[in-house]
Amino acid sequence: MISPLHSTMKPFFLRTLAAAWLLLLLGFTAQAQADLGPVRGALRNGSAHELAQYLAPAVEISFDGDKQNFNATQAELVLKDFFAKNGPTGFDFIHQGASGEGIQYAVGRYASRGGTYRVYVKLKPSRGAPVIDNLDFTKE
Repeated sequence: MISPLHSTMKPFFLRTLAAAWLLLLLGFTAQAQADLGPVRGALRNGSAHELAQYLAPAVEISFDGDKQNFNATQAELVLKDFFAKNGPTGFDFIHQGASGEGIQYAVGRYASRGGTYRVYVKLKPSRGAPVIDNLDFTKE
């Protein structure tokens, strides 16, 4: 004979287990989004100086398909010029993810006085934290 306590413990255990998995999943999601928070803020503010802190020593920047490689100092100047010509009115990431090799990426929408751009950001693993390896701005 199964005790009444046993029949109520099984649903409680399953609910507790499901809640624990959900919290764990949300924790990983929040961590992934927190890593890109400063990048989001720099793009939202149109601050090349802030964004430069997260650039790899060599970075590929593309504007409407025109790709060029820059060192971090040159990239900061190129981004400063872009932000000066296209001052931000808003920015947010609309999708974030990572490859099996740990390459993080994000897709966002950069709104400016001059138009709206889809922004692709690819980060590569580095010693301390991931750094921006690729920035692609495509006018919508």
